[in-house]
Amino acid sequence: MTEGNFVDYVRIRAESGNGGKGSVHLHREKFITKGGPDGGDGGRGGHIIIRGNQNLWTLVGFKFKRHFKAGHGGHGSKQRSSGSDGEDVYLDVPLGTVFKNAETEEVMFEITEHGEERVLIEGGMGGRGNWHFKTSTNQTPRYAQSGVAGQEVEVILELKVLADVGLVGFPNAGKSTLLSVVTTAKPKIADYEFTTLKPNLGIVQCRDFQSFVMADIPGIIEGAAEGKGLGYYFLRHIERNATLLFMVPADSDDIGKEYNILLSELRRYNPELLDKERLVVISKSDMLDDELIQEIRVELDKELKNVPYMFISSVAQKGITELKDRLWAMLNNSSN
Repeated sequence: MTEGNFVDYVRIRAESGNGGKGSVHLHREKFITKGGPDGGDGGRGGHIIIRGNQNLWTLVGFKFKRHFKAGHGGHGSKQRSSGSDGEDVYLDVPLGTVFKNAETEEVMFEITEHGEERVLIEGGMGGRGNWHFKTSTNQTPRYAQSGVAGQEVEVILELKVLADVGLVGFPNAGKSTLLSVVTTAKPKIADYEFTTLKPNLGIVQCRDFQSFVMADIPGIIEGAAEGKGLGYYFLRHIERNATLLFMVPADSDDIGKEYNILLSELRRYNPELLDKERLVVISKSDMLDDELIQEIRVELDKELKNVPYMFISSVAQKGITELKDRLWAMLNNSSN
């Protein structure tokens, strides 16, 4: 999937159908010139229904069409015949899609399961025909109900990527390179910041034909929790990841400080993110000799406060197999 086709934020307008009018009709047939009322009910308007689809990974389907309108209910007719219901409109969305009211930004609901259906807005009720209003004092009512008008709403769709492992780190920490090495994903890789502007997903193959999904989250910068840069657009994807893999490059001025800045941004955005399992990897470690690695270990043992860490090099294929085994074990334990 190209980066341009990964759409994770859209605003759409939806309209449900109007209910049909109830019929005003008096029964007439041969030898019956003054029959009673037999006007049928109007049909209900069509609903706008949201449906989860596990085969979708992006909201690109809403990129060019953003206005959806359900069908109107049919009008009632004679012999108590009800009008047809308006046609419902189904909108398929990827799992992990959150719906918000565009005006208040209040969360309405979220779709997390395949085949899950939620009615976004209901169609208007059909009006009742005149036969409902017959009484002992009013034998031939010549009025019926009009159908209820449909609803209209503008909503925001936000996709939060569903993945087992999310890569967290500053720009140019080597996240895209790692993803390209452990999966068949082909993210854009270059030696400058913010190469990745959209999340990339890849399937990591482990031993015994086991696998898990890894997401390369665009780089976080200090102040992202306050919306600096594209902070909110990046951070919301981390909420869906079961395990967080923090990546700090070996050439960082202060590895422990960089990790704590990343942790602080997550805490300020959503403190619940700190409840997820964490693993810290020191990337680009092929530039370190054994003596320097030992010195860094001494410092990390003090600063990471019992958070596990590893040294890897995606380019030199150093520690990659051990990393996959470690992540698989973490995911397997967390699911038990």
